[in-house]
Amino acid sequence: MNKSRLEAFSDGVIAIIITIMVLEIKTPHDTSWHALLDQLPVFSSYLLSFVFVGIYWGNHHHLLGAASHVNAAIIWSNLNLLFWLSLIPFATGWMGENHFAQNTVILYASLLLICGLSFTILQTCIERITRNNPKLVEAFACTKRKGIFSVVCYGLAIALAYVNTLFSAILFCIVSVRWLIPDKSIEEALRK
Repeated sequence: MNKSRLEAFSDGVIAIIITIMVLEIKTPHDTSWHALLDQLPVFSSYLLSFVFVGIYWGNHHHLLGAASHVNAAIIWSNLNLLFWLSLIPFATGWMGENHFAQNTVILYASLLLICGLSFTILQTCIERITRNNPKLVEAFACTKRKGIFSVVCYGLAIALAYVNTLFSAILFCIVSVRWLIPDKSIEEALRK
């Protein structure tokens, strides 16, 4: 398979994921500001998920940009990642509609944990075909450290949801901020 086909397919799936999430937000039938306040948990869960999906899209773009070609391992690990990402709209809706209730946050954190692991699997498959570039190996190590940090935070978010779901939400925000800070190491490695 051509690398550009894999990128286009992945971009399409991610665009559909975001579209499904926004379509899940129901318009209030009441015109009061209070009606909008009632939607705050739904909108908050959407915003959080939009940021996460956007982060995955951007990092997926950089990751595939490092690959000179794709093989079966990359195709299947990419499908694995897209499968788990495609469940985010369900978990987002459930969490928002139920005002970040304990079980919904646990499911959401578990899904983010699996997405993080899936991204790491895809990265490992791409690393295998790019080992001849030491700068890229170093860049992948930086990304992997961020991935380990994320997975640990998601695991903590699952455990802390049993205490207070606000702690889990704080960890979600910490992870997203960590990934929002641009890491240009892969781009720089490809330029050299």
